Amino acid sequence: MKLSVSEIFHSIQGESSFAGWPCAFVRLAGCGHGCLHCDTAYAEAPGTEMTIEGIIGRVDAIGAPLVEITGGEPLLQEDVYTLMEKLCNRRREIVLLETGGFLSVAGVDPRVHKIIDIKPPSSGVSEKNHQENIDLALQSGKDESGSFEFKIVVADRPDYLWARELLTRTGLADACTVMMGTVFGRLEPRSLAEWILEDRLRVRMQLQMHKYIWPPDMRGK
Repeated sequence: MKLSVSEIFHSIQGESSFAGWPCAFVRLAGCGHGCLHCDTAYAEAPGTEMTIEGIIGRVDAIGAPLVEITGGEPLLQEDVYTLMEKLCNRRREIVLLETGGFLSVAGVDPRVHKIIDIKPPSSGVSEKNHQENIDLALQSGKDESGSFEFKIVVADRPDYLWARELLTRTGLADACTVMMGTVFGRLEPRSLAEWILEDRLRVRMQLQMHKYIWPPDMRGK
């Protein structure tokens, strides 16, 4: 089994409820969904073919407490499910999956902590959000069959209002953690913080920590 890999690197987890932890990142190549806010467009290019054993070897060499499978869109490659299963079986580190939210996570090993994007209108692809992921998370909140959190990155006030309506309508933030952040350089974090406080919205605000530590466009960080 082989996967097309864009890069494997050691960095600080910059987003999600695991922000701040050292993490081994496995960025798989390929996406094609066309989000206007994509900050890893280079992962669209063909990657390097690696065996699952080779990838796990690189993860072992890093030796971080977390390993995140990301992209691109990692769920486009069928063998990623085997990679996640093998990583979970080792019980050496917490296994995270970060996905764009365009594809269902129904087939992902329930031991994997799933970080799922919800794309707002300014992304240009909000119509591609996969409703089943929200449904699965709502069900998981009742039967503890998996670990979910969602990430919404907003660029402006209309994005925020769209997200607020979605969360109110679905009750998603009552079932699992919802992280809300700003598109770097597009919206002042203070504005988002004030909107969240004013509406008493049940979300956890985040900033992209790695973009404040290193240059925003720096690869491998």
